[in-house]
Amino acid sequence: MQNRAAIGKAFRAAFPHTIPIFAGFWFLGLTYGVYMNVSGFSFLYPMLMSMTIFGGSLEFLAVQMLLSPFAPLQTLLLTLLIQARHLFYGIAMLDKFKGLGWKRPFLIFGMCDESFSVNYSADIPEEVDRGWFMLFVTLLNYLYWVSGSTLGGLLGSLLSFNTEGLDFVMTAMFVVIFLEQWLKEDKHYTALIGVLSSAACLVVFGADSFMLSTMACILCFLTVFRKPIEKAGGLS
Repeated sequence: MQNRAAIGKAFRAAFPHTIPIFAGFWFLGLTYGVYMNVSGFSFLYPMLMSMTIFGGSLEFLAVQMLLSPFAPLQTLLLTLLIQARHLFYGIAMLDKFKGLGWKRPFLIFGMCDESFSVNYSADIPEEVDRGWFMLFVTLLNYLYWVSGSTLGGLLGSLLSFNTEGLDFVMTAMFVVIFLEQWLKEDKHYTALIGVLSSAACLVVFGADSFMLSTMACILCFLTVFRKPIEKAGGLS
């Protein structure tokens, strides 16, 4: 009985932190599910991909990967570059995940940007079990995304409406992320590196092959010039 009470208390403490995430995840999840359907995939694809990949931007890109010629090496490298930030998330959470037993594998698997942000920075009350709190944050966010994507796939197959321009949603999402980062930074060195690298690789490699080279260029430039940029206040 005491254990149930502790679990319930952790759930009640975690749930309010995930409400804003629910709104964003369901909107993007529904869009992703419909986008998959418009691209010719049944609802099973967004459902299973959300359950196994659980990476929003990567899942949007995966649609084009599935429609493109088979290129496993390029897909692997692009996936690693896009999701590389999770390496740093994992390092930051090493101490927080200590001693959590069976909860730890799912916390590692389900760690997205939003779950990391809440679990790393939330002021968890002393009377609330830390492990259950982080598990509920991660689980709820996971369920929001999977259910939204699945529902979007179902709606896309059941409803008939004009979906012209829906494939632009991924571009719009990255534009918004870029603009938010631009407004957040006092100096825009990292943003300019991204824009100039993209433009140069687009000219050199063409529209069909510039993505991987762009990510590699950005990674190299940020690695080489990280210290000067930090000193100049260009990294937040």
